[in-house]
Amino acid sequence: MTERSESHDDPFALHLAALAVLDDGGVVVGWNRRAQDLLGHPAAAVIGRPAAGVLLEPRDLPAAREAAASCRRADGWFGVLKVRHRDGRLVELGLRAHPVSRDDRIREWLLAGAPAVDVLEWQRDRAVLDGLYRRCPIGLVVHGTDLRLLRVNRAIERFTGVPAADFRGLATGCFLLPDDARRAVDRVRQVIETGRPMVYSEQFVRLQWDPAQERVAMVSSFPMKDPSGRVLGVAEMIEDITERHRAQRRLALLDQAGSRIGTTLDVAETARELAEVMVPHLADHASVDLLQPVTHGEEPTRALSGPLVRLGASAVGAQRPGPPHPQGEPVQFGPDTPQAKCLAEGRPVLEPVLPPDWFSTAGRQGTHAPGLGVHSLIVVPLAARGLVLGVMTLWRSLRPDPFEADDLTLAQELASRAAVAVDNARRFTQQQQTAFTLQSSLLPRSVPDQSAVEVALRYLPASAAPGLGGDWFDVIPLSGTRVALVVGDVVGRGIHAAATMGRLRTAVHTLASLDLEPDEVLSRLDDLVNLLAAEQEAAGERPVGEQVVGATCLYAVYDPVSGCCSLARAGHPPPVVTAPDGQATLLDLPAGPPLGLGGLPFEAREIDLVEGSLLCLYTNGVIGERHMDADTALAKLCAALTRPADALERTGQAVVDSLVPSRPSDDIALLIARTHMLPPDDVASWSLPPEPASAARARELTTAKLTEWGLEHLAFTTELIVSELVTNVYRYAGGAATLRLIRERSLVCEVSDTSHTSPHLRRARSTDEGGRGLFLVAQMAERWGTRYTREGKTVWTEQPLADSLV
Repeated sequence: MTERSESHDDPFALHLAALAVLDDGGVVVGWNRRAQDLLGHPAAAVIGRPAAGVLLEPRDLPAAREAAASCRRADGWFGVLKVRHRDGRLVELGLRAHPVSRDDRIREWLLAGAPAVDVLEWQRDRAVLDGLYRRCPIGLVVHGTDLRLLRVNRAIERFTGVPAADFRGLATGCFLLPDDARRAVDRVRQVIETGRPMVYSEQFVRLQWDPAQERVAMVSSFPMKDPSGRVLGVAEMIEDITERHRAQRRLALLDQAGSRIGTTLDVAETARELAEVMVPHLADHASVDLLQPVTHGEEPTRALSGPLVRLGASAVGAQRPGPPHPQGEPVQFGPDTPQAKCLAEGRPVLEPVLPPDWFSTAGRQGTHAPGLGVHSLIVVPLAARGLVLGVMTLWRSLRPDPFEADDLTLAQELASRAAVAVDNARRFTQQQQTAFTLQSSLLPRSVPDQSAVEVALRYLPASAAPGLGGDWFDVIPLSGTRVALVVGDVVGRGIHAAATMGRLRTAVHTLASLDLEPDEVLSRLDDLVNLLAAEQEAAGERPVGEQVVGATCLYAVYDPVSGCCSLARAGHPPPVVTAPDGQATLLDLPAGPPLGLGGLPFEAREIDLVEGSLLCLYTNGVIGERHMDADTALAKLCAALTRPADALERTGQAVVDSLVPSRPSDDIALLIARTHMLPPDDVASWSLPPEPASAARARELTTAKLTEWGLEHLAFTTELIVSELVTNVYRYAGGAATLRLIRERSLVCEVSDTSHTSPHLRRARSTDEGGRGLFLVAQMAERWGTRYTREGKTVWTEQPLADSLV
C-alpha cells in the first residue's frame, strides 16, 4: 500500500520520486527506474544487497541508523541523507519512509526519494500556500467562473466574522450590502471576461449585519489560468485599509483647511469657510455660531453671555435641509444643550450615538438639529488666545458610522486653527472700525449751507488694499458768498496717512479762512507736508507704507457773483468741466509738483463758469484702476458727466458705475459741483472817491438799497458799518474805495481799497478819541474779516437777514 501525493508537482509523487523497498533487515527488495536514473545503480546491482553497504558511506551510517530507529518508533520518517551514486559521488536526497505490511505479515519499508533542492523548494511553496490561507493578515478570496466562492483564508474569516468553511459555494458579495456587493461582482466579472488583473482598487465595504460600520478595502484581482490560458477563476487579495484611509482623509482635510480657512480678514467669511471645509469630509451638516460681540470686532466677555450669531452653515447636497437658523441670524441655545455646555465649560462634547428620543428630552429642544435622521453629534469650542469666541457643531445623518474619538480630535484641531483666523479677523475688524471712525471723523459729514454751488460727494474706501487711505474732500464757505472746493490724496496708507489727511484738512480750513489765493494755499500746504516728514524722520518713524513722503491736492475758489473760478493743483489729476450744453472737457490747468517736494512754485488759473456748469474734482483712485489706462478712464469720466441737467446724485453714481470696480484697489473721493450765480438785483456796487464826504455818500447809497430790498431794519447798523469802513479807507489807504452790498443768506457788506495794510481790532482807552471803529463793526456784525488780492484788500462783514443786532 502506498500514499499518493496531493499535488502533481509534489517531488514525492509516484511518477516523480525515486522508489526503493527494503525488508525489515535493510535489504533492498525493490528498485524503480527513477531510482536508477537518479543514482546510476541498476535494479540488478542493488536488489538483494543491504542498502547501507551499497548506498551509504561509512561516516553516514550513524545518521542512517538513527533515522531507521526513528522510523520504527513513529512508523515513518522524513529527512535528508547523502546517498552514494554509482560513480562514487554523493547525492543529497530528501527521503520519506513509510512502513508497508503484507497479508502474510511480512514488514517492509517504502523509501521515496527526490533531490533535496526540489524537496526544499516544494516545502517552501507549501509553506507559502499554507501561510496565505492560515496565517496571512491579508484576505484571500478565490472565485469560480460561475461567480461562486471556492475558498477564503482565515483573514477573511476574521474580517467578516464568518467561518471560512461557510463561504464555499456562496455567491460573490453575498455578505455585503447590495450596492457594495454589486461593485464586487462587477469587478470579478470584468477580470473573468477580460483576463486582465485589476490591481489596487479601493472599495467601501459594509456588511449586512453591521451596516453602520463602513470599512475601506484595497482589492487586487487577478485571473487563475490553466496551461492553455483558460480562465479557471479569480483570486483576490483584500486588505483592510480603513484606518489608513481615515488617517489619509484627516491629513487631506487638515491640508485643505490650511489653504481654505482664513483666506480673508473677514469674520463672517472665515466662519463660512470653516463650515464648508467640514462638509462632507467629516460631517453631513456643520454650523459655526459666534458670540455677538465677536461679529462686531469686539472682545467677548468672560461671562460668555448673550446670544450667538450663526455665520457659517453647510450641508450635504443642495436639496438637504439646512440648519433652521439662516446665516447671520441670532441663535439661542437652551441651558442643557451641548452647545451651551461647550460654551460655558470651554470643552468639546461628543455624542457618538443619539437615541431617537434624544431631542425631545427637556432642555434639548433648542439644540437646533438640522433635520431628521441625525444620529451623531460633535460640538467643539472656538477658542483662541484664552478667549472662547463661539462653537462649531457637527452632525451626521447620511453617513451611517458615528463620530469617534479620532473625529473629535480632528474637529478640535480644525476648530483651533479656525479660531485663530476668526480672532485675527475680529482684531482686524476692530482696528478697521477704529480707523474708519477716525477717518469718518476727519471727513466732512455734511455740506455746509451756501448758495454758490450744489454739491454731490462720494467716498469709497479701498476693499482690496490693507489700511486706510488719505483721500479727502471739502466744501468751505468763504467771504463774499464764495466757496472753496478741495480734493486731496495723501501718499501711503494706514493710520498715519489718515491722521496726516486730518492735519492737512485742518490746515486747509485755516488757510481758507485767511482768504488766500489757491496757489498760496498750496504753497503753505507744501511747507506743512515738509514739516510733517521732517518730524517723522527726526523721530525715527520710517515704517514701510507709513512714512509721509507727499500728497496731492486741488484747490478751487468759485465766486457766484462774477462766475469766476480760480484753481490750482499740486500733482493732482485735472478737474473736468461740463458746460450746460453737455460738453465735458478736462481743464488745462498747470500740474504743479506734489506737496512735499518743496521749493517749486504753484500756478493758479481763472476761468469763467456759466451758471449750471458742472465742476468735477476727484482723486487718482477714480482713474487709476489697473484694468484700464488713464486716457480710457478719463474718456469714460467725461462721458459720465455729459448730462449736467441730471440730479447730481445720479451723476455721481454714473461715474462710480462707469469707472469703479466692485472691489476698488484704491480709495476714491469724488466731488461734483453745479454752479449757481447770484441774481444781479441782489448785488450792488459803487466806487467812492478818497474824500471826507464819501462816508456820508456811502450811508445814503446803503440806506436806499436796503429800502429797495426791504431790509430797512438793518439800515442803522449797516450805515454805521459802512461809514466806519469807508472812513478807514480815506484815513489810512489813501485811495478810492469800492462799496459792495450782497443780499444772499445774509447781508454782506464789502469795502475794498488798493492798500495791503492790515486793519486790526484794538481796545481803546477811555481817554482815547478814536480806535473804536473796528470794535463797533465787530460788535454789530455776525462775522467780519479781511481778504487780500493782488490789487489790494477787502474788509467784509456779514449780518443775518432775520433781525438787527441792535
